[in-house]
This record gives sequence, structure tokens and C-alpha cells, in this order.
Amino acid sequence: MIASIAALLVLQLVGTIIIRLTGLPLPGPVLGMLILFVFLLWRGTTPAPFEATTRGLLRNLALLFVPAGVGIITHLHAVAEQWVALSITIMASGALAIVVTGFVLHWLMPAAERDTDEA
Repeated sequence: MIASIAALLVLQLVGTIIIRLTGLPLPGPVLGMLILFVFLLWRGTTPAPFEATTRGLLRNLALLFVPAGVGIITHLHAVAEQWVALSITIMASGALAIVVTGFVLHWLMPAAERDTDEA
């Protein structure tokens, strides 16, 4: 588990280095995640250590929201001043995420059906 977390952090570092060198308008961790995604697509399967690590992270995902909650409580006055803009942004981003997820599932489902038919 430590090795796969270290690999994720190294990919984050690589993404950040590439962003700093090229000046791309993208966060370094996002580029690192894209590099990991391309690697996993190329490989065709998820290595067992990565799978175990991601399952552990997903089990404790709620803990990652604690800092955001503390930040909201700390800056509650700013949230109260901008509640309309925040509400619109949250609803729009949620709707966009649902639409994109639907399109991706629609695109991936024929491939999954082909795989189950061949098995």
C-alpha cells in the first residue's frame, strides 16, 4: 500500500514538474492523474496494489471532506455573502457531472457488453 501511495505522489510530482516547465493552465495533480489514466488504459488492467490502495482511500473518503467543512465554517460570512453564486455553481457543476457521466457510461457500455459476450 505504501508503494502505491508513493507512486501516486510521484505521479503528482511529475505532473507538477511538467506544468511548471511548460506553463500549461492545468493543476499538476490533475496532469499526474491523466498520466496514470493513460498508463492504466495502455496496461488494460489495474495492478492489485493500486486497487487495494484505492479501495482504502474510497472507504475513508468522508475524511477528505473535513478540511472543506472546516473552511466553510471558518469563512461562513463570505459564504453568506455569495450564497446565490455558490448555489448556482454547485447546481450547474452537479448537473454537468451527471451529464458527462451519462455520456461516458453510454460510450463505455457497448465495450463492456462486448467483453461479457465474448466471455
